[in-house]
Parts: sequence; C-alpha cells; structure tokens
Amino acid sequence: MENLTKYRDLTLEWSSDRGILKNGNAFTQVLKLVSEVGELADNIIKGNNVEDDIGDCLVVLTNIAALKNTTLEVCWNKAYNDIKDRKGFLNAEGTFIKTTDKNYNQLVMDFENGN
Repeated sequence: MENLTKYRDLTLEWSSDRGILKNGNAFTQVLKLVSEVGELADNIIKGNNVEDDIGDCLVVLTNIAALKNTTLEVCWNKAYNDIKDRKGFLNAEGTFIKTTDKNYNQLVMDFENGN
C-alpha cells in the first residue's frame, strides 16, 4: 500500500504542476482514459509489453479520482467490497455469469456440458 500512496502522491504532484487538476475536468480525463485503454488494447492484441499502458491508465484514473474528490484506494475498496462475495463463473466467451443473472442454472449446465 505504501507504494500506491507514493505513486498517487507523485502523480498528483505531476498533474498539478501541469495544470491538469486546476484546468482539467473528469470528462476530458475520461476521454484521455479511453485513449489510453485503446493503446492498451492495441498492445495486448499485438503481444507487446503493456506495463506502460497500464501505468498510463492508472495515472489518468488517479486524476479522475482527484477531480471527483476521492482516491483510487477508496474506489478500489468499494469495488472489492461489491465483488468479494460474488459467485459465478467465466464462460467460454469470456463473460462473467453471476448467480443473480437470469437463466443462471441453465447457463451453468451448458457450461458444465461444454456448450
């Protein structure tokens, strides 16, 4: 957690020095995030190293969190608490099927039968 705090603080200092937090807004940062996710997807598809792309996404997410008066730690904690007890499975198409999804029982049977 110490490293997350360190890089959050460094990122916010960098963003502040460049006017991103003063003159930016969550909307423009979301557009930047979409751009960075596109680069991430492109490098995943090409089999390239994605560490810089993931880091770029974290920088932009840090800015969005700051602009919305929260932190990645708070958001991550909330998201984890939402999913920690979630049950389900990832089907062959890459979709996570939750126990609360419609037709869950049929989807489980299909999954178990290799359909």
